[in-house]
Amino acid sequence: MRTGLSALLLLGTWATASVLPASAADTPPRPTEAPASAGLLSAMQRDLGLTRSQAEERLSAEKRATALERKAKDAAGPSYGGSWFDAERGTLTVAVTRGATVDAVRATGADVRLVQHSAQRLDTVKTRIDGLKAPAGVASWYVDAEANKVVVNVVGTHRTDNDVREFLAQARQAGPVAVRHTASAPRTFAAGTVGGDPYYTGNVRCSIGFSVHGGFVTAGHCGRAGAAVYGWDRSYVGTFQGSSFPGDDYAWVSVGSGWWTVPVVLGWGAIPDRLVRGSAEAPVGASICRSGSTTHWRCGTVLAKNETVNYSQGAVHQMTKTSVCAEGGDSGGSFISGDQAQGVTSGGWGNCSSGGETWYQPVNEILNRYGLRLHTA
Repeated sequence: MRTGLSALLLLGTWATASVLPASAADTPPRPTEAPASAGLLSAMQRDLGLTRSQAEERLSAEKRATALERKAKDAAGPSYGGSWFDAERGTLTVAVTRGATVDAVRATGADVRLVQHSAQRLDTVKTRIDGLKAPAGVASWYVDAEANKVVVNVVGTHRTDNDVREFLAQARQAGPVAVRHTASAPRTFAAGTVGGDPYYTGNVRCSIGFSVHGGFVTAGHCGRAGAAVYGWDRSYVGTFQGSSFPGDDYAWVSVGSGWWTVPVVLGWGAIPDRLVRGSAEAPVGASICRSGSTTHWRCGTVLAKNETVNYSQGAVHQMTKTSVCAEGGDSGGSFISGDQAQGVTSGGWGNCSSGGETWYQPVNEILNRYGLRLHTA
């Protein structure tokens, strides 16, 4: 019966948004019956160029690294300089400044690298850069733990612009900075009205993010507070209760009128729909997958955290960058690592034919901002 089927699709769509833990705080991943579904492994093979056994080994190693990261950070204390996952070796590396209790960090099982600057020092530098007015030729900036610097990404065709040079000069005055070139400026992934498994507000189509008690979270650029939201079948779903963009890129929508939420991420036939069991944050270097109403299920790698992205509408802070592709209409959709929710799709550059990069707003930040409870399995 179509009514029953449509309800299931709607739930799956929201599940696409992934679901967060029962609270805004990180929760440790819970063991699942199998390391991964056949569909998830197939997606990782397609998007990351892995064999099935390599994908299985990587997921196991990433799960260990996720659990290890917090212990190693606590052991390093103020000398902590950041951490990242080495996919080839399957290990977590923790950077520390001189004076750290290196043996205590190694005792957690992490590899150790001595660096000049602590994570706190680099975060301070990035915060100073956040206070600068960025020209259109500057794409983003973030703390790169492995480089032990703040990396500023400049659109290659704008690298000689006077305003870009002035911005970089001011950024270097703030502290240790490295400049890298990117192919294109970032953009959000909202789209005009088209068919699919979406939600609509006005003439904009976006993807549902994570189910929370009473509604779902999504991208802020998809709608302002008070805006009505309609489902794939154009029936009324609910209203944007809170929204922030730019500065942030997150929002939450209350649902009613016969709509409800479940802790599921839609697999679009590529994999079985995913249950969400928590929101333990995956480290840099870990694999991650995204579900959205345009390009469906796609996978890649976490490239950077706490990056400031300079959209044409204004800068957005505390974003996570990935190598996962996305296209118009995918905005607001879920990023998930294993069975752990990570964030909602914001924007990026490129597409799923030629490749590109995509940023998401971490989900725990959204829950904390609005005092929401994630719907988990």
